[in-house]
Order: sequence, then C-alpha cells, then structure tokens
Amino acid sequence: MADIRDHDPLDIRACEQARLSRDARFDGLFFTAVTSTRIYCRPVCPAPSPKAQNVRYYGSAAAAEAAGFRPCLRCRPELAPGNDAWQRGDHVIARTLKLMEEGTLDELSMDAMAERVGLGARQLRRLFVERLGAPPISVHTTRRLLFAKQLLTETTMPVTEVALASGFRSLRRFHAAFQQANRIAPRELRRHPGAVQGDAIALRLGYRPPYDFEAILGFLRGRSLPGVELVDEHSYSRVFGPADMPGWLRLSAWPGDDHALRLELHCPQPARMLAIVTKLRRMFDLDANPKSIGEALTQSAVLKPLWRKRPGLRLPGGWDGFEIAVRAILGQQVSVAAARTLASRIVHRYGTPVVTGVPGLERLFPGPEALADADLRELGLTTARAATVRGVAQALLDGRIDFRSEQPLDEFVERWVALPGIGEWTAHYMAMRALSHPDAFPAADLILRRAATGDGSMLSTKALSSLAEAWRPWRAYSVMHLWRSASDVAKTATKKVS
Repeated sequence: MADIRDHDPLDIRACEQARLSRDARFDGLFFTAVTSTRIYCRPVCPAPSPKAQNVRYYGSAAAAEAAGFRPCLRCRPELAPGNDAWQRGDHVIARTLKLMEEGTLDELSMDAMAERVGLGARQLRRLFVERLGAPPISVHTTRRLLFAKQLLTETTMPVTEVALASGFRSLRRFHAAFQQANRIAPRELRRHPGAVQGDAIALRLGYRPPYDFEAILGFLRGRSLPGVELVDEHSYSRVFGPADMPGWLRLSAWPGDDHALRLELHCPQPARMLAIVTKLRRMFDLDANPKSIGEALTQSAVLKPLWRKRPGLRLPGGWDGFEIAVRAILGQQVSVAAARTLASRIVHRYGTPVVTGVPGLERLFPGPEALADADLRELGLTTARAATVRGVAQALLDGRIDFRSEQPLDEFVERWVALPGIGEWTAHYMAMRALSHPDAFPAADLILRRAATGDGSMLSTKALSSLAEAWRPWRAYSVMHLWRSASDVAKTATKKVS
C-alpha cells in the first residue's frame, strides 16, 4: 500500500485501501467523511463501510470540521494519534503547531504567533489552509473541542471544568463552539464512568502501531529519579507541580487490544490538563508514524536489521527541559547509573517536598532558581560540572537560552554550545529528550560510534556524522536503535560470561 503523507495531496487509492481494511497504521493520518450522514470518522471505524461515492477524505480533523462534518460518536476521532508529518521537524507548520500546543494562541494574537515563526499572519493562514485544510484558529479550536469530547465521554468532570481543561475561558463560548461542531450540547455526551483512584480520572491515549511500550519503560526506568518518578515493569508514574497544588499521573498499557495507553491523572488545576496530556504524548512519542520512519531507516544496511527487530521503538522524551539539561550535564563521560545517582542527590537536597498521597511521589525536581547559586560539589559533582549546572540555570533565568519548542535544531544547538561546559553531544542529547526533535544526533557518543560499524571497531565523529546524513530527518530514532543494539550485545556478553 502506498504511504499517505500529509504534506502531499492525499492518495485517494491508498486512503480507500486503508479505510476498507481498517488499517491501524493509518489511524490519524487521514479522516473519512461521509456526505450522506455529515459525519467524519477514523479509518479504523468499526461501522459498516459507506459507499465510495459518499466518501470524502481529509488530512486533518480540522479540515473535516471546516467542511461541515461532525465527529463520529462510535470511532471517536479524538482518540486518533496525531499526524507526525506535521508535528515534527523545523518546517513552519510544525513549529506553529508546537506553539499552538503550548497555548500560544491563548496568550498572543495571530500576528504575534506568525511573527514567532517568521511569517505574516496572512501567509501563515494561507499555508495552513493549503496543507492542513483549515486555518490555524480552526485547527486550534478543533484540538480543544476533541479533548473536551474525550473528557465528557470518559470522565465525570463537571462541564465547567471540562471547558477550562480544554482551554476555554468562557463557558458560553465553549457551549457555542461544542454545539456547532458536534450538533449536540456537551451534557448530551455523558456516559458517567467511575473514577479511578480518589478524584483521579482515566483517559485513553492512542498511538499508531507498532509501539514498544516495554522498551520505553526500560529506558525511563534506568534513569528514574526516586521521589519524582516511579517506573516499574508495567507503568510510569510521576509527580508534578506547582508545589502548593501538586498532581500525579500514571501511564500503563490499555487493557485488551486497543492501541492506546491508560492515563490515570490527578490534576487539581483543570486548566492544565490539556497541556499535561500534550506533554505526555510528546514524552512517550505517541504521534510517531513508524511506517514513515521505517521506510527511511531501512534504506541503511546498518539500521535495517535493527528496525526489523524492533519496529515499535520510539523516542523517549523528558518531562521538563531544565531537568533534562541537568541530567545531560551529569551524564557527560559517566555511566547512566552514575548520572542517576548524582541527580538523585540533587533532588533530595534541593527538590521541593510535596504531599500527593501516593507513596514514592514526594518531591519536585528543583528549578533553575534553586540551582543557580547552589554548591553542588558537596554532592559529588566535579568543579567543572557544578559550574556548568549553575551557568545553565543562570542562563535560563536570564533568557539567554530556553526550550522553546518551535526553534530549529541548528539554532537550539548553536545557542547552547555557546555556554561553557556544553558541547555538541550535550546539546543534541537535550534536543532529543527535551524538544523530542527527530533529527537530533549526538554524533560524538562513543556507543554510537562503535555500534554503527557492526564489527566492534569505532568510527570517528566526522565519519559517523557523514554516514548519518542518509538517516535524516529521523536520526534521533537511529540513536535509539543503535543504543538498544549495543545494550542487547552487552547483555548477551554478560550472560555468556556468567
């Protein structure tokens, strides 16, 4: 079957094949709208297939709604994973979508947001309509309404809180927008499920298969911070701030055959819910399109067998940029275990204690203001590492560096390596984990330079960089495959010795 790429006109034949076969690999890459019912669906919708002459295809939910179709109540488009083609990379639409996910349109005008990505508002609007089928404000509104629809369907949250959680500051505007998009009032969508634990809610976070949840848990488990995170064989848990109203979350596999994770969320501030869910989708790489990534990486003789072995391997992100930065600095030229030990000492010395009611989730990672003047040498850091952590903290407070998700990779790396103690490896590692940039590539990494040869020898940084040019724009995924391959080899060698 031909690939469906959202940056090209939809391949109607490929859409038709995916729709008729209900191929989950294409879930969220396009939507099927039926002219006789004025409803749009995911390609995996279990409803009887409509006649081909009554079907229209759209590359985004916003485009389908802009054309006058309402979301299906059976397959629930709000559960579809995002389209990775537009959410990744440095092109203008990706950068704008990242800004929108951070709530920029709630704070800035369209003109100000367009200026952030280097375009005029009219030009940006035209680009969105041409490529996504709807202007930015429609894409933004559709995203909020679909999240509201999920909360109404899966939780018992009051409608007022649902409106806040989905980004609406006015209940009247929420009702009007929801009624227009769904042709029903919000209260008519209620199914009244039970709560999970206390006042926590449960939400389904969909992904596009294959998805190796076990591998991503393994990566995070080896780096988990006691007091901040809990990672076992089946789930990831974390505490988050603010300190005066802390919340907690837990992610595990959704029971049954659904291509989804189960999020248990206790969030005392409903207005933060959409941002938290968005962050988790990025952190667990739920919107990736394995088919597109695989088609690129399997062109490499080095990566092809690794991809075939683990086609569901994803790019694990991080919860907070500063936390990732500190841990990247601690990890310079030391083992993962040693860096974790140092990070744990920092958490327990400078982290803020909180009460969540969940054993093991009791501290927040310290912010830059807490570490800018901290004497970290007494915790075991070298003088140079301690100075680098303090320098990064102060640079963040001064605004000289940041973790703005819309900035291009080269710009991010250039600004960070200008700081003392930050090299290319550290900057690219931060881009991988903090920005979830798919093309970040710490070419100086010793493990990568050895794993890329396949014969135990080692490439130079320059040679590896040259080899990896063919892996763009998915070099960060090649990192995960090479790291995992090296880990598998080490485990096999250990077993043979023992």
